[in-house]
Amino acid sequence: MTDPNDPPNPEPSKPEPPKPDLSKADPSKADLSKADQPGGPEPVPAWKAILRGMGPTGLALRIGAPVLALLISLVITMILLRITGADPFSSVQSMIDYGTTENSIVDIVNRATRYYLSAVAVAIGFRMALLNIGVDGQYRLAAFFAAVLGGAVTLPAPLGQMLVIVAAMAVGGLWAAIAGVLKVTRGVSEVLSTIMLNAIATGLIAYLLNDERLAEVRPGSNNVATPQIPDDGRVGSLNGFLSTFGIDLPGEVYGLLPLAIVVGIVFWVVINHTRFGFDLKVSGLSPSAAQSSGVSARRMIVYTMVGSGVVAGLIGMPELLGASYEYSLNFPAGLGFTGITVALLGRNHPAGIALAALLFAFLDQTSDVLQEVDVPKEIVGVMQGVVVLTVVIVYELVRRWEIRLQQRTVAAELATGHDLARVAAGTTGTGGTGTGGTGSAS
Repeated sequence: MTDPNDPPNPEPSKPEPPKPDLSKADPSKADLSKADQPGGPEPVPAWKAILRGMGPTGLALRIGAPVLALLISLVITMILLRITGADPFSSVQSMIDYGTTENSIVDIVNRATRYYLSAVAVAIGFRMALLNIGVDGQYRLAAFFAAVLGGAVTLPAPLGQMLVIVAAMAVGGLWAAIAGVLKVTRGVSEVLSTIMLNAIATGLIAYLLNDERLAEVRPGSNNVATPQIPDDGRVGSLNGFLSTFGIDLPGEVYGLLPLAIVVGIVFWVVINHTRFGFDLKVSGLSPSAAQSSGVSARRMIVYTMVGSGVVAGLIGMPELLGASYEYSLNFPAGLGFTGITVALLGRNHPAGIALAALLFAFLDQTSDVLQEVDVPKEIVGVMQGVVVLTVVIVYELVRRWEIRLQQRTVAAELATGHDLARVAAGTTGTGGTGTGGTGSAS
């Protein structure tokens, strides 16, 4: 028996845990990447990681979907041409021959520049599940007031051009902000509000574009227009720059073409590589989830509409500062609605939008030549609708197919994980029994 007064037996000594390396407390000195450890795997480039994540089937679907959609739309278009009594092959060949001339190429590039800016403005709203139909009114109102300001103020270059561009962006953003504020404060659908704002913009321009108000009628002309922008406020063409590379074109390419390229790059970077772009997409997918993570979906709606309007204000700038130098009754209209179809066709991606803008510009440019082969030019509108409809249907089918592939992949991985867990559990159970038996025998 033990004496209760005896001190208790000391606990068996345990090895002291290793002291932490304080040098690793500094994140700048921490080495948490296996790729940086000796003998670790090499880092995988981003493009390879994307391709691996998509898999060969997913990659084939992504590449084949637009090609298949264009082929289907081409077949349907040729059938429609045959129904009208025209030879589809000669009609398409006439369009290609006319569209590849130097004059047509210049016009196609200029048209595509306007279509591209319009589509990017629409795509900004699409990224947050907002349909900004008011792009048409926003760019026309912005171009009108920018033309009035540019014709009234004379500043040395480049201040004159910058003033006009900034004014257009401000007008477009403010006009679009009205729809955003109405949506978050009164619950008014942006579709309805922007449609009404388009009508208001049209009426406001018609009222102000008068020789008794902000416009004038020049001698020998019946066209009402704003005062012309002086030479210091204009933007020259890119022909001089292109001629240094041996490219001589008969027409003038918009000098603000690089601006459209910059807008596309900024759009892609902001949406895919900034916190704002992430918050924008999350707010569009699930406002409640965005709210729970500390993002104000209401504020993001207003920001998105303002951003869309700011880009919409740039749509008319290539034409205003590079060709017409005034806002008149002949100023290009309807670009906002074209931008919706181009954005849909381009899947809201800057590269896809660029290709879609070139395609629509090509179809618009070559519509006149169809009359020479006894085909009504209105068939081009049908062709554009067929292209968009076909692309939307094909992409929806591809999206559903990808979801099924992902579900099958996840199910297979889960099944493999369960099998490994059973094997591991069986091995552990067998080892435990053997140890227990040995202990009993001893």
